Amino acid sequence: MPKISMTSGHNLTGHLLVATPALMDTPFARSVIYLCAHSAEDGAMGLVVNRRLSQPMLDDVLEQLGVAPVPPRRRIGICAGGPVDSSRGFVLHSADWEGNGSMAVNDSTTLTASLDILRVIADGAGPQHALLAMGHASWEAGQLEDEILRHNAWVSAPATEDIIFSPDHAGKWRQALASVNIDPAWFSSCSGNA
Repeated sequence: MPKISMTSGHNLTGHLLVATPALMDTPFARSVIYLCAHSAEDGAMGLVVNRRLSQPMLDDVLEQLGVAPVPPRRRIGICAGGPVDSSRGFVLHSADWEGNGSMAVNDSTTLTASLDILRVIADGAGPQHALLAMGHASWEAGQLEDEILRHNAWVSAPATEDIIFSPDHAGKWRQALASVNIDPAWFSSCSGNA
């Protein structure tokens, strides 16, 4: 399996973490996580971008938050962003929009945790690409590096809008692996090591 070269200070912000078979019996099996923040001192925070939520629907979320109009003039996908703070929503979106509560991840992606963005999207405007993630994944300082280097739990892949914002949630894991020239079938020949 390809190893991630991690020297001190290596920052994976703006990259994808793709789950390997080491996580097959965990809630992160076949997950694709977009890392919104990563540092050796503070740990990491990311959003699972390939776990579509069938409930609640966007209309339900907007109605519960008092955001109009319902039904919205524009719809975005909702995914289970991770096990931490699962009742809190984060909108991951293209960097062509920002408002209160926006944090630039990099030049192409922004994370917003305020109602402003949902109001703008419901009104039919806002960023070109967006998804609403309920909850997030996080790691303490050194924890993610340990999962990558000692446990081979994650492969790093470049983040593209095609993968992050694709409506094909089921295909994102394979697509992310293909972007770093890994065939998922290869994993089956690696499992079961003693």
